[in-house]
Amino acid sequence: MQKTKKSVAKRFKLTARGKLIRRTPGFRHLLAAKSTKSKRRASRDKLVAEGHAKPLIRCLPFGLR
Repeated sequence: MQKTKKSVAKRFKLTARGKLIRRTPGFRHLLAAKSTKSKRRASRDKLVAEGHAKPLIRCLPFGLR
């Protein structure tokens, strides 16, 4: 039986169409030093690039339900 890689399951989310969504790194501390523009962009979730997503999706054999 293939197990779910928990480190991947904690950091990524699958969309309904099977794409991966990630959070922007570096957004939990030192926010006063960051510009409003960068904070606004970092607050949105981003899609994982297709080349990076394939091995990560293999780590999630049962999806994220």
